[in-house]
This record gives sequence, structure tokens and C-alpha cells, in this order.
Amino acid sequence: MRLIITAFLAGLAASSIVQADVYISRDANGGYVLSNVHRPGRHYERVIQEASLGVASVAEQPQMIANQPYAELVSAAATANQLPAALLHAVIKAESAYNPSALSPKGAAGLMQLMPDTARQMGVANVYDPQANIQGGARYLKQLMTLFGNDIALAVAAYNAGPDAVLSRGRVIPPFAETQRYVPSVLRQYRRLQGLAVDAPL
Repeated sequence: MRLIITAFLAGLAASSIVQADVYISRDANGGYVLSNVHRPGRHYERVIQEASLGVASVAEQPQMIANQPYAELVSAAATANQLPAALLHAVIKAESAYNPSALSPKGAAGLMQLMPDTARQMGVANVYDPQANIQGGARYLKQLMTLFGNDIALAVAAYNAGPDAVLSRGRVIPPFAETQRYVPSVLRQYRRLQGLAVDAPL
């Protein structure tokens, strides 16, 4: 019996679908009982610790971010503007997929897809320079975070659709199809790089 339980536990531990603590105890007849809850009067030993599906451990988070393109430039811009590096990476991925030469039909350019007016306001002379573009995009995103009370979803929506589109609708995500796709995409990547569950509050 012990061999069967050991093999079963090993299989659970190796599986990526374990999402709850698993405990083992003995019943009145000496048999083994597996449970994810404590029952009164029994002594339990936790044999598997809860792990959320697809969520990085705390130890993995810095490495995940460090492995992203332009990690040093993003880290510097994040520090200078008091933003999470994971958020900048998530925006860059959604905006340009890390292509410094990206140019949209509307004229947004570079890694963080700065519009000409925004680039000028943020002091970016060359939008195709990765360092300048990331710094300018980070400054702009910080302004939006401040404007929307550090509400990440609204700041990200404003980054995509413009702050007026969010403010004029009573501070909600605008009903534009592109923005409705953009915001969840950015937040999903942000949570992944932060090591958060897909539905974790921000």
C-alpha cells in the first residue's frame, strides 16, 4: 500500500495540474487517507504544497524578467519612473513585440509605439532609439498611472486609446474592439511576469 501511495504522490508532484495542498493521514483501520482539508481528530502531514497552474514561483520571477529583450533598458526606465518592469515589458510586447523599428499605420513608432505628439511631450527625439523610446514610454505610462489613481487596467486602456477616451466615459475601459483586446493581453502578460495567477487582483 505504501508503495502505491508513494507512486501516486510522485505522480501528483510531477504533474502541472496540482492546484491544492495534499495531506496524508491514517484512518481508524490503519489505512492511508489523502485529503486537501483537515478533518477533526486526525493528524495530517502535508505532502504536496499548493501550486497554481502556469504561475511562476517567487524565485523564478526575476529570472523571467531578466530573460526578456531589452531587460536592462526596461529595468532602468522602470526604476526611474517607479513602475514595475513587468508592466513595461507587457506593454512593449503588446505594442511592438519588441521590434524597435515597428511603425503603425497611425504613425506610432518604436518599441512602445509612441505617437509623434507623445514622443515630443516626453522629450524623445528619436523614437527608433530603444533607450529613448522606452524611457519616453515609461514616463508617459507613469503619467497615466498617476492620472488614473494607479489603476493599471485604466492606465493601460488609456495608453492604447488615449486618456480622453477613458475619462469621457466615466473612467471605464472604452468599448473599442482593439482596446478590449489590448487590455486583457497586457494584463495577462503582466501577471505572468509577476508570477501571479491569471485572475489575481492587480
